[in-house]
Amino acid sequence: MNKALVIVFVKNIKLGKVKTRLAKTIGDQAAFEVYSELVKITEKALEHLTIDKRIYFSDAVVETKWHGLYKTVQKGHDLGARMKQAFQKGFEDGYERIVLIGSDLPDIKARHIENGLSALNDNNMVFGPAEDGGYYLIGMSEMHALVFENKPWSQSNLLKETLDELKANHITFSTLEPLNDIDTFEDLVASNFYKSNTALQEKIKQLHDQIH
Repeated sequence: MNKALVIVFVKNIKLGKVKTRLAKTIGDQAAFEVYSELVKITEKALEHLTIDKRIYFSDAVVETKWHGLYKTVQKGHDLGARMKQAFQKGFEDGYERIVLIGSDLPDIKARHIENGLSALNDNNMVFGPAEDGGYYLIGMSEMHALVFENKPWSQSNLLKETLDELKANHITFSTLEPLNDIDTFEDLVASNFYKSNTALQEKIKQLHDQIH
């Protein structure tokens, strides 16, 4: 078995359930369109990676997506518990280096995942910092459950608190280049992903016009 694994957390693309902060500005349908495009970028980043991949859906497995890959549903009462369960299963199944990413990153590339896995050759953990103070990628070469417990999920101090705790426990880690995820309308319009996607711009403009 190839001993490296990438886990992707995907939200089931349902109207009113994805990108809820973004939807407050541009409406549910437009937020749905944005998230659908971001998932396509994630799929593209993964398609040429020759390592094992596991897709964890938020609510239900969608058989028509991510063909041929291991697919299951996230389990746990919060994000930390869900990530912990996915990592535990990976280590139990014999993987030695595991990275987990979300599916809402406009700039994610295969190299970010490869760099994360490479960092785990020399470190217990790796993080891809998000510009909002969280992280877009987390990886481990052995289980450290403490990073998933009692954390300020979705808060701007998440990564700092996590890294401070690792330092205090002498757990080695590395960080990758920061990326911006898209949570708000400001994030969206500032992104090259949006600026270069005229079809998406047009779609959102039409939907916006319908709302107003």
